[in-house]
Amino acid sequence: MADDLGAGKRVAKGGQRSKRKTRAARGAAAPRTRRRRSFIGHLFRLGFSLAVVAMLGVAGVIGYHFSLLPPMDQLTVPKRAPNVAILAADGSLIANKGDMGGREVKVKELPPYLPKAFVAIEDRRFYDHYGVDPAGVARALLRNVSAGGVSQGGSTLTQQLAKNLFLTQERTMSRKIQELILSVWLERKFSKEQILELYLNRVYFGAGAYGVEAAAHRYFGKDARDVTIAEAAMLAGLVQAPARLAPTRNPEGAQARAQLVLTAMANEKFITEQQAKGAIMTPATAVKPGGTRSANYAADFVMDVLDDFVGKIEQDVQVRTTIDMPLQMSAEAALNDELGKQGAKLGAHQGAVVTLASDGALKALVGGRSYAESQFNRATNARRQPGSAFKPFVYLTAIEHGMTPDAVREDGPVSSGGWSPSNYSRRYSGPMTLLTAMAHSINTIPVKLTLELGPKAVVRTAQRLGITSPLQSNASIALGTSEVTPIELTAAFAAFSNGGIGVIPYVIESVKTTDGKALYKRMPNSLGPVITPKNEGMINAMLRQVATSGTGSKAKLPGWEIGAKTGTTQDFRDAWFMGFTNQLVTGVWIGNDDNSSMKKVTGGSLPLDVWNRVMQVASRNLKPGPLPGVPWTPAPAPAAGWASAQQQGEGGQAPQPQPQRREPNFFERLFGG
Repeated sequence: MADDLGAGKRVAKGGQRSKRKTRAARGAAAPRTRRRRSFIGHLFRLGFSLAVVAMLGVAGVIGYHFSLLPPMDQLTVPKRAPNVAILAADGSLIANKGDMGGREVKVKELPPYLPKAFVAIEDRRFYDHYGVDPAGVARALLRNVSAGGVSQGGSTLTQQLAKNLFLTQERTMSRKIQELILSVWLERKFSKEQILELYLNRVYFGAGAYGVEAAAHRYFGKDARDVTIAEAAMLAGLVQAPARLAPTRNPEGAQARAQLVLTAMANEKFITEQQAKGAIMTPATAVKPGGTRSANYAADFVMDVLDDFVGKIEQDVQVRTTIDMPLQMSAEAALNDELGKQGAKLGAHQGAVVTLASDGALKALVGGRSYAESQFNRATNARRQPGSAFKPFVYLTAIEHGMTPDAVREDGPVSSGGWSPSNYSRRYSGPMTLLTAMAHSINTIPVKLTLELGPKAVVRTAQRLGITSPLQSNASIALGTSEVTPIELTAAFAAFSNGGIGVIPYVIESVKTTDGKALYKRMPNSLGPVITPKNEGMINAMLRQVATSGTGSKAKLPGWEIGAKTGTTQDFRDAWFMGFTNQLVTGVWIGNDDNSSMKKVTGGSLPLDVWNRVMQVASRNLKPGPLPGVPWTPAPAPAAGWASAQQQGEGGQAPQPQPQRREPNFFERLFGG
């Protein structure tokens, strides 16, 4: 019993010890649990604090860069530089002038696959994000960290647009933060379609082309609305590196990039697998620029005068011109071919061609051999001595003072102030008619006429017909020593072509905005009558003689009556051929930019060869007709009494017989005429 009680007591004591040990164990564990929970809590609070600090830091950085931007309520999308589309008379595009290189287009104008090509390769989540794609940014950050710098942008289309509109191209974290801020602003202000439209019209495609319309014309010679799937893919692939991937420079690289775009388009179901395979099998290829390179001279001339008609250009416009593109191309080819065949051996390296309708409409304008090598427009800006091509103004002045083409003057020595001009042949032919003197480009007789009539009278005649360059009132003006431009000399000859009406050369017919609003429409304009019909008949009879038996007798235009004048300056520095029908006038100048001498190039040689080719094309589909005022009837030929001069004038033609009876005037008595 006692043992049982003792055993019970021992069990009870053991149980109590066990309970005490359990409580002790629990008591010992509780502080450890509390300590663990306290540590986790500290970590959580620390992490939270760090997150708050980080968020505040990010907010501070964003706020700082936000403060560097203009106030958002005042922020506006910069205006796109206006484009000037210059069109030929038939409506074909000559050139796009302006900073962008092409007009602005609407997304609805484009085939659906064109904008989708950009979305597929540049920002496939474009329609799902709000300007910033977090996955794309995270991916870019990881690559940038591993690269130790900014190697990838991870930019959405909206971010790219923000950069193009508002920021520089520098690759810095500061610029990237501003880009993110502006992207969110763009997404809040514009719809997705508007953002895509802005992007397509602003992104750079290389070769001076900003916007998809400019790029389509630059690389494929067509409107953006007409590009194929393969071409759309190549355009979309360009924006990553336009200088490196331009199909004109790196066709293999451009095609490889286009294949990636086509694959991405198929993956996004923007096109079918069959369409993608077809485009890959027939890749896009860049084309040579359409039209003619020299037409840029005409386009530059348009830009020089456009402000005078419409003022400052605020939006895209289309300018319809008078340029005949087939004729422009023919004029360019004629000048380059003839200089190519003969220029090197003759020391002739440059030239200019101007063709005007009889009302002054500019049909062709070639300002040099190569626009790519020199944009200087010799047709409109180069002042050169016209030489004998100026003589018609002297003879017209004489006619207006009562003389006729059969008036006689002595081809003999003449001197003025120590200056003694001679003929091209260095010989004199004695008495001859003004008609003969003009035909064979005798120098002495127009100088004598200028001294008789007064140099100022000759200057006034030339200015009345349209010469605007400064002219020196001295005896040497008779031989074309005052410089003029090819276009103004050609315009002055137009009065001989159209019945005596002075013209102002023009190239612009109309100007309108791309939505059809008319800004300018040309109305008929001229200098009015500058030659009387009677005098027109006489001067044209003389100019016709140049083309039939004189220095311009190589001019060939079957079925047409031609009036012409050659011009050659001292030491063969300039050679001119000015020729016209009753509907057109073309002036050709040949020379060198450095004013160096050529090897005996005269107006009746190389310039005339160019003129023949140009006028063959210019006169197509036109009905031939007589020159205004022609025929002029000369006085009856003499039976005898005038010596038949045997000396040859310039051109190798003998002087014509002279009238028998008329009283010599003062000048004739003075010079023995």
